[in-house]
Amino acid sequence: MTTASTLAPPVRPALRQRRSSPWWMAGIAGIVAFTGSGSASLNGDELATISAASRSLPGLWELARHIDGHFLPYYLFMQLWVNGGTGELWLRLPSALAIGVAAWFLVDLGRRLHGTWAGVTAGALFAALPSVSYYGAFARSYAPAAAAVVFSFWALHRATRAQETERAPWVLYGAAVGLVCCTHLFAVLVLPAQLVAAVALLPRRTVLLRWLPAIAAGCLPALVLGLIGYGERHAISWIPQRGAEVLLKFPKMVAGGTEVGVLLFVVALAGVVLLRNRAWAGTLLGWLVLPPLLLLTVSHLVTPVYVDRYLFVAAPALALLAGIAVASVPRATVVACCGLVVVTVVVGFPQRVEIREANGRFEDFPWAVRKVDAQSQDAIVFGQSSVRAGFDYYDDGAMPADVLRLGPDPEADGFGFPERDDVAAALADWERVWVVWRGVKSAGQKLPRVKAVQEAGYEQAGSWHSADTPGLTVALFTRK
Repeated sequence: MTTASTLAPPVRPALRQRRSSPWWMAGIAGIVAFTGSGSASLNGDELATISAASRSLPGLWELARHIDGHFLPYYLFMQLWVNGGTGELWLRLPSALAIGVAAWFLVDLGRRLHGTWAGVTAGALFAALPSVSYYGAFARSYAPAAAAVVFSFWALHRATRAQETERAPWVLYGAAVGLVCCTHLFAVLVLPAQLVAAVALLPRRTVLLRWLPAIAAGCLPALVLGLIGYGERHAISWIPQRGAEVLLKFPKMVAGGTEVGVLLFVVALAGVVLLRNRAWAGTLLGWLVLPPLLLLTVSHLVTPVYVDRYLFVAAPALALLAGIAVASVPRATVVACCGLVVVTVVVGFPQRVEIREANGRFEDFPWAVRKVDAQSQDAIVFGQSSVRAGFDYYDDGAMPADVLRLGPDPEADGFGFPERDDVAAALADWERVWVVWRGVKSAGQKLPRVKAVQEAGYEQAGSWHSADTPGLTVALFTRK
C-alpha cells in the first residue's frame, strides 16, 4: 500500500541548507560580535548613550533640541533597554543582536541573487570582519543601521519580484527604508543605489506607483532628523574638512583593517563583474561605494561630516560582493569560498584582538581610575567635564574630591556637567590635584581647566597617557 510519505519527494540536502543557513550564520555572527563585549572599556560615545537613555522623556527631548537630535530614535529605544541595567554586556547586546539580524538577511539576499554558497560565504565574511567585531560590541546605533540597510535591500529584491498588483511587499520595503532613516541619519546614503535596481527591473508604472511612494514615505524620518541635525551643526564642529585622499582609507575603515580591507575590496570588485544580474551588480556596487562619495560631497557642500564610523553601513555590501565573487569560481566553489573566509579570519585576527583589549575603544577609563593614586589631600579636575561620566561609571570608591562639581546630573543641553568657575578658590585647601583629559599629553596645554589649575599655583609632577590616540591623559599637579 502506498502511503503519503512514499509519494512525497525526498528533501534534498541543498534545500535543507538553504532554509537553515541564514539562522545558524546569524547566530555565529551575533556570537562573534558579542564575544569580548565586556573586555573593552566604554568610551565617550557609549557613555553618552547611557547619559541620554537615563533621562526622562522631557529631559531626552531637551537634549535632542541641542545635540544628537538625529540619534533620538536610538536613544528612545535605549531608554527602554536600560531598564534592564547599564552593564557593559547589556548595553552592547542590541548591537550584537543587530549584527545577527544583518547576517540573516545578508545570507538570504546572497542566496536569492547568486545561490546558497554566495549567501553563506557573504554571511561568514561579514562575521569575520574586524569592523563587525568593533561595531557589534558598541553601544551606538551603527550596527542597527547596518542591519536596517541589509533589510531594506532584501525587501527591495523581494518587492521587485512580486506581482504588479501586490502591495504588501512595497509596504514592507517602505517600512525598511523608514527603519534605515531612524537608525542613523547618514545610513540614507545607501538609498540612491536602490534606484538602479528599481529603474532597471521594474516597469515605469510600477516605479511611479509603487517604488517612489514607498521610498518617499520611508524617507520622511530622514527629512525630520536631517532638519534637526542641520540646526545642530555646532555639535560636530570638531570634525575636520577632508580631501579626496580620505577615500583611499575607505577599504580599511569598512573592513576594520588595511590588509583585510584591500583584499576583500579587490575581490568585491570582481563580484560586480561576475554577478549575472547586471541591475543588481550596479546596485550592490552603489551600496559599497556611494556612501563615502556622498558623505564627502555633503562635507564640502554643507558642513564637514566625514567620519569613518558613519560608513559602516557599506560593510555588508563588501562581504556580499566578495561572497558572490568566490561563489562564481567554477568546479572549486567550496574551496574558494572556504579559502577566502579562512584568509579573512587569519589576516584580520590582530585587529580583532586589539578591539577586545581594555583600550579597544581608545578610551580606557578603568586604567585612568586605577592610575589616580588618591591621598587624603587630593582633588580631581577634569579637562573636559564630560570625561567625568567615565569616572562615575568605573568609580572604585577611592576617588579624590571632585571640587568643581555642582551636582550629580549632567547638563540638560549636553553631556557635560555643571561646574564651578572659581578654580583657584575651589583648590585653596588641596595640596595635590589630579587632572584628567581626553587626548594626548600635549593637548592639555590648550584646555582652560588645565591652565586654570596651573594659574592656581600648581605645577605638573607627572603625566601618563593610555596608549592609542586620542586616549586619556592622567596628570598629577602639586603646589609650587
